[in-house]
Amino acid sequence: MGHLRVYTIADVLARFRRMQGCRLLYPMGWDAFGLPAENAAIERGLHPAVWTKANIAKMKDQLKAMNGDIDWSRVDANGFSWRSGAKVEKLNLKQWFLRITAFKEVLLDDLGLLQNWPERVTAMQRNWIGRAKGGKIKFEIVDESGESASAQHVSVFTTRPDTLFGVQYVCLSAKHPLVVRYSETDRALSVFLDSLASLPADSKLGYKLERVYAKNPLSYLEHAPAFVEEPVPVYVSPYVLEGYGEGAVMGVPAHDSRDWEFWTQNGKGHPVRRVILPENETTSITPSELDPAFTGKGILEASCGNYAGMNSKDAARDIISDLAKVGNLAEARETWRLRDWLISRQRYWGTPIPIIHCGNCGAVPVPIDQLPVELPNIDGSSFRHRAGNPLDNAYDWVNTSCPKCSGPARRDTDTMDTFMDSSWYMFRFVDPRNKDEPFSPNQAELNMPVDIYLGGIEHAILHLLYARFIGKFLATTPLWPSGASPEIRGEPFKQQISQGMVHGMTFSDPDTGRFLRHDELDLTNPAHPKILSSGQAPNISFEKMSKSKHNGVDPSSFIAKYGADVTRAHMLFQAPIADVLEWEEERIAGVQRWLARLLRLTQNVAATLAKHVPAERTPEQPFPFPAPAANRLSKSEGALYLACQRTIASVTTSLEKTHALNT
Repeated sequence: MGHLRVYTIADVLARFRRMQGCRLLYPMGWDAFGLPAENAAIERGLHPAVWTKANIAKMKDQLKAMNGDIDWSRVDANGFSWRSGAKVEKLNLKQWFLRITAFKEVLLDDLGLLQNWPERVTAMQRNWIGRAKGGKIKFEIVDESGESASAQHVSVFTTRPDTLFGVQYVCLSAKHPLVVRYSETDRALSVFLDSLASLPADSKLGYKLERVYAKNPLSYLEHAPAFVEEPVPVYVSPYVLEGYGEGAVMGVPAHDSRDWEFWTQNGKGHPVRRVILPENETTSITPSELDPAFTGKGILEASCGNYAGMNSKDAARDIISDLAKVGNLAEARETWRLRDWLISRQRYWGTPIPIIHCGNCGAVPVPIDQLPVELPNIDGSSFRHRAGNPLDNAYDWVNTSCPKCSGPARRDTDTMDTFMDSSWYMFRFVDPRNKDEPFSPNQAELNMPVDIYLGGIEHAILHLLYARFIGKFLATTPLWPSGASPEIRGEPFKQQISQGMVHGMTFSDPDTGRFLRHDELDLTNPAHPKILSSGQAPNISFEKMSKSKHNGVDPSSFIAKYGADVTRAHMLFQAPIADVLEWEEERIAGVQRWLARLLRLTQNVAATLAKHVPAERTPEQPFPFPAPAANRLSKSEGALYLACQRTIASVTTSLEKTHALNT
């Protein structure tokens, strides 16, 4: 029903624009590639293409039954992936990335241009890109003998230099060079590192390095309080990300929630040290009251030496400046959460990566005249319950010659992330039959950017962010010349509308919480259902439709029962398009009656107008309906005419601006 909702909304907007005389492009594509189709092939012994084509045919029948106004002449299968329940394993692999980080500044800054996007969507992208300003701070690493360790310093990035007085530990990622070096001689550390693959990424389990401690760089400043001279323990934990900053963090349990959790688990009861007070407080609080950590900015406490009484912003600036003057121990720094886009997938059913590996020449791109690289046709039975990537064993396909030296070589057997396909489909839709290039620049100039993108909030980050990235990249090429203009700046979508999810009525056993099938219920009186086995009233809620909750609704059967127009109108009227829609079949009777009245009215009007239609007029010709002369209208006719004009204006506003389609 979620698909029915989004396509109903899109169809209404498309019909409205067509009635206004707009040249409209309203195409359709299919989820062709992806892991679910390959998993289905493995389970059933089918080729993924067989499974995919069967699903496409079923979905196309549903869409046609919905009576949508889709331009089927531009159908082009794409590879937007679904989710899978496959077990995740951590492996070290050599893989391909796209350098999205080269566009990080414009991806962030140009969010301000997207005035017709929901704020929550742009906020999600802003947080995902994650520009953070702070400081890079060096901690000297010392072993118990007092001699500097070979690493000498560990650098950390922090957005809160003002909390440096509250550092109680330093924590390193599993792949930090210092950790790798110590694991060669510390057997327990090596065992701990081997166990990390089975732990969740945010696990706060830690390993304390023996014979090693860090020195708080504040100890090098004059008039520093005595407690900053204390040795700072050094830990290893999976919650420290290798790619964030320098793969190391300074632990401030009193002022960071994750650090609080880690210290609670690993600090062996040592109290936390609070160094920042909320601006409305003037006295310290005992550690027992610090639950959870105070993560806001405020005023540095009295124990913070020369910085006591300063606000967080000023203290952070001065601490970085002062440490920079003492052995270059700090510098202002900016970091980003966004990482380059990993596109490699170790599976068969996807777009082959067009790279050939040669022992002499290395990785060589497939020549343009040999593109696209197509998947080899593998017998469906070979997929059944078979682990690994079938392409590894497709020897006739894998083994090839090097485009440079003509020597023996192998094709890359990874296929692309299916977001790769969906990140540029809007460009392909403008020219889907082009066999010589991805799309014609002339067609891109004529049709891009897209006026309205309609999709669920689940696409807010990855799909839409990748599409923006590809749009900005294409704007630097001859394929989309106008994309580089100040008005467009490579943004592929002018407006974004996020429809809410469709939730179904869900029944559960009040004693066990088990979700109930409809055949386990007495629904004779829908307002008062009963459980057949016990006679009890079930718990009723509205939840996301799923097979496990037995609350799904088949759009085809619903359309067959009530008709496409009634079903679509029911879908529109139940909730604003951005809200969750709670699907209730019982409410459809009112929509049926309303449409029946509307049909009778239009039939009566058509019959009346037919008496005045010129004999030579064809059905395709619009009937002229000039505005009546105001001085010839009675009071009631004038009121009716004004009400009609106000209704037209209101409907136009709803369809064009507010998208309030449920009123």
